[in-house]
Amino acid sequence: MTIDTNTVVSMTDANQNFSKVTKIVDKYGRAIVFKNNAPRYLVIDFQAADNSETASDEDVLASSGKLMDKYDDAFKELAK
Repeated sequence: MTIDTNTVVSMTDANQNFSKVTKIVDKYGRAIVFKNNAPRYLVIDFQAADNSETASDEDVLASSGKLMDKYDDAFKELAK
């Protein structure tokens, strides 16, 4: 994962000035909170999280169709 340095916030800054974190999220779409010089938390916009967690019906149907075609012989053997 590539980390934009503009989105990095220390744990101390996040604790003392959470509005700074929210402004970064509003501007860049996410903020990364570092603890002990390592990325620890990812803060993202709630709407972006909702959209990224679900696959569309078309994507699911396309993927399942490809799998059915690819393993057609195996499915026929299992159906016996």
